[in-house]
Amino acid sequence: MMARFHVKARWARPQEQEGRMLSRPKPGESEADLLHFQNQFLAARASPAVKIVKKTDKRKGEEGSRDAERPPLQDSKDVVMLDDFPDVPPALTPTPPKKSKIKSACVHFEDEDPEERLESHDQHITAVFSKIIERDTSAVAVTIPVPSGDPFPRTFHRSAIKSEVKVGSGRKSIFAQKIAARRAAEKAATAPSAAECVQIRSVPVGTLGPEGSEGEAPLPSLGVDKTVDFWTSQRPYIITGEGLGNEKSEQEAQAIHKENLEKLQSMSQEEILQERERLLAQLDSSLVAFLKSRRDGDEGQKKELKKERDGPEESLETVPQHGVGASPSIQGSDMEESVTKEENEKVESTEGDLPVKPKKEWIHMDNVEFEKLEWMRDLPPPRQKKTRKGMQARFSLKGELIPADADLPTHLGLHHHGEEAERAGYSLQELFHLSRSQVIQQRTLALQVLGRIVQKSRAGEFTSSLKGSVLRLLLDAGFLFLLRFSLDDAVDNVMAASVAALRALLVSLDDEKYLDWTFSWYQGMAAFPFVPNNEEEEEDEEDELTGTEKSQDKKLKDENKPDPDVARYDVVKGLLKTRIQHRLRYILEVVRPVPTVVLDILHILTHIARHSSEACSQLLDCPRLIETIVREFLPTQWDPRVAEPGCLLASVHGVPCAGAMKFIRVLASGGRNATARLLNKFEMKSCLSRFIAEDPLDLLLPKEEAIRLSTEAFRLWAVAAGYSQACDLYRDLYPVLVRILQSLPELLGVYHEKSPMLELSVQRATAVVTLLIHVTQTAGCTTELQAQQSSNGSEDNKQILPPPVTWNQVSSLRPFLETGLKRILQEISQTETWQALQPLTTTYMIYLGVYYSACSQQPSVNPIDCLEELEHLTSEVLLPLLSQPALHSMWDLLSSVLDFKGLKDYLHLSWQTGPPSVTPSSAWILRHEYHLQYFVLTLARRMAGTCPDYAQHASLHHCVAMALLSRLLPGSEHLAHEVLLDLAFNPEFFPEGKAGGPEAADFSDILHLGTSAKLAQPGSLAAFFSKPTRGVLLRESYQNLRFIRSCYLSHFVHLQPTLVRSRASYQGQNYLIQSMLLPAVKGPILPSDWPFFPLIKLYNKVTSAETRGAVLNSLPLDLVNTVTWNLQWILLLETWRAKTLQSIPAAAKLARLMCVFLTGGDLFLEAPIHCYTAALLSLYCQPKALDSLNLDAPLPGLASFHDLYTSLLEQFEGVSFGDPLFGAFVLLPLQKRFSVHLRLSVFGEHTSILRALRVPLQQFPVPLERYTAPPEDNLNLLRLYFRTLVTGALRHSWCPVLYVVAVAHVNSFIFSQDSTTQEGDAARKSMLKKTWLLVDKTLKKHLLYYKMLNAESPLGFDLYEQLPSMRLKYLQMVTQKEKEENASLLVS
Repeated sequence: MMARFHVKARWARPQEQEGRMLSRPKPGESEADLLHFQNQFLAARASPAVKIVKKTDKRKGEEGSRDAERPPLQDSKDVVMLDDFPDVPPALTPTPPKKSKIKSACVHFEDEDPEERLESHDQHITAVFSKIIERDTSAVAVTIPVPSGDPFPRTFHRSAIKSEVKVGSGRKSIFAQKIAARRAAEKAATAPSAAECVQIRSVPVGTLGPEGSEGEAPLPSLGVDKTVDFWTSQRPYIITGEGLGNEKSEQEAQAIHKENLEKLQSMSQEEILQERERLLAQLDSSLVAFLKSRRDGDEGQKKELKKERDGPEESLETVPQHGVGASPSIQGSDMEESVTKEENEKVESTEGDLPVKPKKEWIHMDNVEFEKLEWMRDLPPPRQKKTRKGMQARFSLKGELIPADADLPTHLGLHHHGEEAERAGYSLQELFHLSRSQVIQQRTLALQVLGRIVQKSRAGEFTSSLKGSVLRLLLDAGFLFLLRFSLDDAVDNVMAASVAALRALLVSLDDEKYLDWTFSWYQGMAAFPFVPNNEEEEEDEEDELTGTEKSQDKKLKDENKPDPDVARYDVVKGLLKTRIQHRLRYILEVVRPVPTVVLDILHILTHIARHSSEACSQLLDCPRLIETIVREFLPTQWDPRVAEPGCLLASVHGVPCAGAMKFIRVLASGGRNATARLLNKFEMKSCLSRFIAEDPLDLLLPKEEAIRLSTEAFRLWAVAAGYSQACDLYRDLYPVLVRILQSLPELLGVYHEKSPMLELSVQRATAVVTLLIHVTQTAGCTTELQAQQSSNGSEDNKQILPPPVTWNQVSSLRPFLETGLKRILQEISQTETWQALQPLTTTYMIYLGVYYSACSQQPSVNPIDCLEELEHLTSEVLLPLLSQPALHSMWDLLSSVLDFKGLKDYLHLSWQTGPPSVTPSSAWILRHEYHLQYFVLTLARRMAGTCPDYAQHASLHHCVAMALLSRLLPGSEHLAHEVLLDLAFNPEFFPEGKAGGPEAADFSDILHLGTSAKLAQPGSLAAFFSKPTRGVLLRESYQNLRFIRSCYLSHFVHLQPTLVRSRASYQGQNYLIQSMLLPAVKGPILPSDWPFFPLIKLYNKVTSAETRGAVLNSLPLDLVNTVTWNLQWILLLETWRAKTLQSIPAAAKLARLMCVFLTGGDLFLEAPIHCYTAALLSLYCQPKALDSLNLDAPLPGLASFHDLYTSLLEQFEGVSFGDPLFGAFVLLPLQKRFSVHLRLSVFGEHTSILRALRVPLQQFPVPLERYTAPPEDNLNLLRLYFRTLVTGALRHSWCPVLYVVAVAHVNSFIFSQDSTTQEGDAARKSMLKKTWLLVDKTLKKHLLYYKMLNAESPLGFDLYEQLPSMRLKYLQMVTQKEKEENASLLVS
């Protein structure tokens, strides 16, 4: 046996020895010449070209390497090293290079051996197998080659050999098939004849010994003394030897099989069965099933082979004999021939079905590959079955959804070899897989299709067809980071496709269009940030933090979160964490893509800038981003050829772009500091001057692009003027502004009504007027700031400098704007003209309102002249405008959308419908609608004192004001303050206070005396005063409206910081505005239950102090007045404006009213508080209110009503003094339809309160039927009822209400005939027995003879004079059985 050794071969150059070079062997030289060359080489002692190096065997460690006795060529490895040959093979596909994440982590030293490093990473099979034992070949017969006349064996060509042997299992090359066919032919030539085979097989098996007959080859695998057939008993089922790959594989398999048979023969039947059970328990069930299937298949094959064998044996007897030995290979060849015949028949049967029939002259078509030709068949028709289970959505290359039953032609390129091959289109999963392909075109196509799908999904095209959200599914699957990775691709097409898809995901062109339209509306420059309102925040832990601390804490949390977690709730924030702004800057600056990609990138940056002020800061801090945009896309000089008609730009670099100016404008809206940096650091002032001073038609740009660029320049200047910045440009560009204003009335003469240029020109005109609005506001504050500067002197470093524009410089522009407005009024009769000029008209009106508002505050303006100008404006402009049919058409248009007729119907609809849902897409339009409602209410308030019939509209206006107060969004705190100050508590809006409203309330209470009983307060301080009626309380509340207003205004002081910012925006104090971005929308400013806010605030103050373990002794001095005014306001609303509180659940109202008893100890005993609380309780106990009461549902602002009720029970135990009003609040939640845990809390944990709940039955406002019906089925509560009654903890004199309830439920339970569990039946009988044995005769009578509830009875219920017969029989049966059991016990 030869040992394996490793050889390290290194190619070397021939060595020169003593001035000559050794010659190499040449063709034709004999063996003697080779020996001569070898002796010559050894004599020269030259260094060999191959060096033998001993290599350490890593399987044996260092000990093996130190073994000196081992031959030097043993246990070494063949390592071939070539000079100047790269270690890494060249790339075969044009894929972008991949960066290795491990390469940078690997450190290599100079003295490190490369061979050792290679050995440490060796994954060859020799490093896995620890020991290789060669097979013993000593007994193998050596076949002597057939002698021939040639010195070498004859070569053969595979074309000369017929391939007749089919491969049984696995695949073989054509060469291997030819070799197998040649060997089979050689075996057939030396095989014995069929007659000899028949003779051998005809010999009885018993006559053959273990080694066979003398002179004959033994039959392998024949068992001794076994008279069974060779093929049925001696052939292995599982082990076939095919995997060994040599000639003796079948013989080795037979030897293993023979050994197994001998082992089985030596075992008994019990041992075999026992071993079989052990193997079945150890083996896997799937493996056992596989082995059984192999055996079943072999048995079926044996039957077929036996049939085929019986026939040929008879015919083979006439064949001449050729050999002496018999071998199973003959039968094996017969079997192969039969299998080959079957396969040939299969080929013949399927060739007719093939779309392409192979021909013999075709190269490499000898073997037909059916699985490949199968794809050339016609596709089956799509499935028409309509199943309840949804099918996978598939999309076309345009991003359109393909119906499941659509039968599209294959030339469209929508069919592929994936799942559901008959259906056209690509699924999202397949597109994701395709986007990571190595083929550039496939990656590009996948990203393009995904971008189109996202765009159509955002447009709502899949809402009715698909289940779920496509966008949410894509984002959860990692689509955002797929695009981010694709942005880093070095291929321009892939990068462009990813930019387009990212733009489709982030940017809504419709939203941008609407925001541009509303830029010149009232307060339209301020916009909500694009921050999602579903952020995962733990607000409970942040309640005690200030605004700055909250923002810092939130920023720290976001920095610690991984990127996918941040992107899950905020896409833009997740992208910023991936430093997307740096990549976009690189693309713009270095890659310099085509114009479409540049515009998409500018859209993406604009959307990111709209996200938040923090996003604007990150964009500004990005190195060279703003410089690149200003230098490349807002240059002051460019190639004039871009203005030529039909010029197609190959690149927009070096050409002014309106999208870049818009991005700078949105970026400036992020804050005052950002605008200052843009104007000063990036020199945007000179850029503004360049594009504003020149008329758009004179710019060397396409006309539409030039007008858009000029419009965005004016909007950027307007934003800067909104911060009182860049106002020095007003003086420099004053002649330009005058020229533009003079040309505005001639807009209709320049462009046709339907021309697209007219719309662009009108937008530019509105941007100019918006600029003048903010310049006018800034100039109106100049005098005020100058006065502050002179009063404070130069010592105050925080003082604000006056702007460089004065009132006299802006007042001269008013006549130009009034002239333009009058010209529009002349053209307003034409509908198309009015629709085109409507935005400009709106801006004119806003300007005039701002101008006269600031004019009235200027000391240099004569008030009389100002009033005369206003009167002239009203008579000549405003009143004619209101009487125009075009204005009425606007109401008709609004009516068709909101389904109302006129202003009055609109106001009715606005407050009667529920509050609209606030989303980022609806907040901006809701804000403008609330502006309309506020101005209508402001005009109504001014009409209240002058219009004689205003009282009929007052209640409507007040309801609208109350609804508006609970719907105003963040940023409108100034409007909320004005509504509280002038509208909500205005007595003019309560005509009921003057027109007999209190008397009507008293009359209503008299009519409903039977259903709404009044509460008496025995034992309280209120008993010493005369009990006021509800009418008296309402009249007192109406008279205290001004005090109620001051109370609420003082409790909303926490909104003061936001109120200051909002007031600066609405009052035109531009020098105080810090940002044009409004606060993030997370809901309205005030909650819907704001009328209860003082009570809630006091309760939170007390509970937070108790949580910290402190005792709150510093309650407000006017605590009684505060609570009283709060209760008065609620009573007014519940009586005269009940519908304004319908959005608050009845349970929430009750819970908030309970705060009266949980605040300030015995505060509820104060006479006014006690009276108003009792009046409110009587309203909440009306039948309709009780029906709507649901204490089991989650309540807004309350974590658990059960916890609140537990606190109420504890407070009642401590400070109630048996007050009936407090007791009524405790009894109210114990109704049968509410949670049983509330009743268990009273009867299980707080039984001491049963002694103090002295609420008289005649004065309890809730019918007792709500407590007794249906019968109680909770066994634990029934036992508690019975225990409190029997032990005397619950008595009629102490707690009459709960005494009646407990007696009714116990009586219903002990005499119930309903089927129940065994435990329930035993408890029922036990309770009845104990009742029969009660010593307290009165309680025994009540429990046994209870009949029904009776509110007129002193007991609260009626009793049977005698028990009904059924109850009596049942009682006798239970008690008699008890007596018999007792008697049997006595006898025993």
